[in-house]
Amino acid sequence: MKKIMIVLTVTAMCLNACYMRVPKQPAVAGRPASIGIIGDTADVTTPVKGGVALIGGGGNVDGAFQWMIERSGGGDVVVLTASGNGGYNSDIDSLGKVNSVETLNITSRELANNDTVANIIRNAEMLFIAGGDQSRYMNQWRGTKVNDAINYLLQEKKVPVGGTSAGCAILSGFYYSGEGGSAVSDSVLANPYDSLVKVYNNDFLHAPYLRDVISDQHYLKRGREGRHVTFMSRIIKDQGIFPRGIAPDEKTAVCIDEAGMAKVFGVSKAYFILTDSLKKPELCDPGQPLQWNHNGQALKVYEIPASASGNGSFRVTDFDAATASGGAWYWWWVENGQLKKKAI
Repeated sequence: MKKIMIVLTVTAMCLNACYMRVPKQPAVAGRPASIGIIGDTADVTTPVKGGVALIGGGGNVDGAFQWMIERSGGGDVVVLTASGNGGYNSDIDSLGKVNSVETLNITSRELANNDTVANIIRNAEMLFIAGGDQSRYMNQWRGTKVNDAINYLLQEKKVPVGGTSAGCAILSGFYYSGEGGSAVSDSVLANPYDSLVKVYNNDFLHAPYLRDVISDQHYLKRGREGRHVTFMSRIIKDQGIFPRGIAPDEKTAVCIDEAGMAKVFGVSKAYFILTDSLKKPELCDPGQPLQWNHNGQALKVYEIPASASGNGSFRVTDFDAATASGGAWYWWWVENGQLKKKAI
C-alpha cells in the first residue's frame, strides 16, 4: 500500500495507558502473551453483531464497553496491548456478563506471529485495543498473524472491536503512526511538512466504513483540531484523496453499528469532518503556513455532544449531512496557519 509520509510530531497518544513493567513470562501457562484472564478459558460461540468503538482516551467510557458487550453476546473478550496494561480485565468484567476477559501483551513480532496468540484473538467475540503507543502496534503487529486475526474479526466474523487513544488511532484506514513524538497543532499548521510525522494509508487494520477516514483522539483536551486538519490537508495534497475525519474527545466514544450508524457515548463531544473535492487546500507546501480557506467554508463539521447512553446519529457509510441528528454544524477553515470556526 502507498504510504503518506507526513512529518509532524506525534506521540503515541494515550496517557491513560501508562507503561508498566512487562512480565518476562506469560502469566497464564500455555497462553503466550497472556498477562491475565478472568472467566473460562474454554472457547464458547455466541451470536454477535459487528461494530466499531472509537474511544478518545483519558479514561474508560462505560457506555461504549456495555455497547460492545451486548453485541458480543456475552462471549470471550480479548484485550490487546503492548505496554503491560492488564487493568481492563476487571473493568470489562464488571460491566456485563461475558464468558471471559483476557489481556494479551504483544510486545514483539515473534509473539505477533505465534499461532496460539492469533487463535486466541480469532476465537474472541469482542476485541479491545488499549492505549499506549500506536507506533509499537504498527511496528510489532502490522503484517503478522495478529494483524490478520484482527482483520478476520472486523471483516469476516464481524464482532465488536474497539480501541482507545492509540488503539483508536490504528482503527481508521488512514492512521497517524505517532513515530517521533507528539504533533502540536500550532507547529504543523505553520508547516504542514514538519518532519516528524507519518500518516499511513490502509496498510494495517480494515474496519468497516473507515477506509477513507482518519481519526484523532484527546481532541479538545489537547487542542488537536489543527493537527487533524493538517493531516487531512496532506492526504489531499500527496494522495489526491479527500479523506473524512472522526474525532472523539477524552472519555468519549463514537460507536458505529453494523449498518454504519454512529452515536456518541461519554461525557464530552465528538466530531465528524467532511471534505469537499471542490475545496482542496489553497496552499499546502513545505515551510509555508497552511491555507485552506474557501471563504470560510473549507470544511463542514458536525459536533455531537455525548451522553451516558449514547446521543445523536451520524451515517458513517457516506457522511451524508442530511441524515445527521442530535448535534450542530460548523464551518472550519485555516487562514495563514490559524484554524478558525463558526456555527452554521
